[in-house]
Amino acid sequence: MAVIEVKNLEKTYYNDSVATPALRDMSFTINKGEFVAIMGPSGSGKSTLLHILGFLDRHTNGEYRFEGRTIDEYSKKEIARVRNKKMGFVFQAFNLLPRTTVFENVKLPLLYSDVKKSRRDELTFKAIESVGLSHRINYESSQLSGGEKQRVAIARALVNKPNIIFADEPTGNLDSKSGQMIMEFIQKLNEEDGHTIVLITHETYTAEHAQRIIQMFDGEIKSDIKVNHRHKARDYFEK
Repeated sequence: MAVIEVKNLEKTYYNDSVATPALRDMSFTINKGEFVAIMGPSGSGKSTLLHILGFLDRHTNGEYRFEGRTIDEYSKKEIARVRNKKMGFVFQAFNLLPRTTVFENVKLPLLYSDVKKSRRDELTFKAIESVGLSHRINYESSQLSGGEKQRVAIARALVNKPNIIFADEPTGNLDSKSGQMIMEFIQKLNEEDGHTIVLITHETYTAEHAQRIIQMFDGEIKSDIKVNHRHKARDYFEK
């Protein structure tokens, strides 16, 4: 079943009547349960594409279908609901509230959901436990290491049990050991929990945790290949 269908997608920015193409004639499909890395150098259009796929921006031409429906078929209220309930986001900069505890950061998406109040704490505890941070639950995010901050961000992305996780350069602000840990956990989410994952990266080693790599350059797809020598994910974070 296709979660994402992109056909002849284009995105052009206009400034004082000057047109700057960011995406050109892109077509691909991502099925439920797939782990796809979108790879390319800085300025290739990766983040622009992610913003469109995550309903953060709109394309100029072509077609984007999420779960069989184009963005034009969703009302503003439905778009907000889809982003909150069906999509999880992990960013390079973590995007955590600084003077707020791990628990409060992870719980945040539930405050805007239709999940019953009586279940919110339970779901928050489970998400934090899944990334091995139960012992940090009352720490403020400013007290955490970079790797721990990204684990909190992943727990926040998981708390609503989304259909798809978008990860935008999730290891970009981490040392190599923490980055490897994060990628192994994301790979486990795909292999063991069946999450559909779209990863944005410029690193080949990071991309090879995925099942498939879409290579971009200057807003175009240059290749779309299966990963034959996928990295092996080890155990979950120590709890």
